Amino acid sequence: MYVMLTGVAALWGAATGLLVPRAAYRFSVEPEDAWRDTCPAGHPFSGVARGWLGSTRCAACAAGAAVRTTAQTKTAAVPAPPDERDEVAEIAESADASTREGDGREGEPRTEPVARYAPAVLAPVAGTLGCAALAAATGLRPELAVWLLLAPVAVLLATIDRRVHRLPDRLTLPLAGAAVVLLGGAALLPEHAGSWLSALLGGLALGGFYFLLFLINPNGMGFGDVKLALSLGVALGWYGWAVVFAGGFAGFVLGAVYGFGLVILRRAGRRTGIPFGPFMIAGALLGILFGGLAA
Repeated sequence: MYVMLTGVAALWGAATGLLVPRAAYRFSVEPEDAWRDTCPAGHPFSGVARGWLGSTRCAACAAGAAVRTTAQTKTAAVPAPPDERDEVAEIAESADASTREGDGREGEPRTEPVARYAPAVLAPVAGTLGCAALAAATGLRPELAVWLLLAPVAVLLATIDRRVHRLPDRLTLPLAGAAVVLLGGAALLPEHAGSWLSALLGGLALGGFYFLLFLINPNGMGFGDVKLALSLGVALGWYGWAVVFAGGFAGFVLGAVYGFGLVILRRAGRRTGIPFGPFMIAGALLGILFGGLAA
């Protein structure tokens, strides 16, 4: 049963992980910029949830590339009559123009067409491994459904923060609210292994601790990290104060090891900022795994 449960959770993590890269690409902008609504070549997104969900392969770019390849093949083959050569050249030129228009913003350079515009491997792998580990540690307890529902958003946040050092409010605040509501529902079901009150207090405690760090050193701790700490504290607090401490501490250790490694490799200095969100999430995952196994 546990093997089957772990396998289903892994499939869930892989499936949801495939939807993360496009959303991460759209969210990965500077704070003053609007969310991206086109691929790098300027083709608007379409599909599920107003284009937020889908693959990172642009069909319009791929179609344009196919048209150009066909046109070039025809031109390089047996010489065609003058009229046909003109038609082929016109098709190729039209395809180039349609994929080099940019995103419509004034002053921006035209962009070469790219069939796949964002990495699409790391997020599914992380989702698969994370969800499988959560299922193996939690078992059939009702809180597993909560962890599996929150995991894709955590992977998305880690991906965005790694790219642009930003944790959007549009994700962090709903994540905290969802954690509270979903764990409240899990607390009403039999055989759960946590405490909803402890989860609420854990969120307040970890969020308050990060807010204190933000007040002490605003340049070293972003306010997005503070808001992320609320939801992570709720999840960790479900299993008690020891898990809150362990998960929170693990995040700092992982971040410190990464930063120290960059300094040793001379890829960063002591004052170089690093995205802390991925390490907060990884530390929380370790804490939840510990809490699930110990419960």
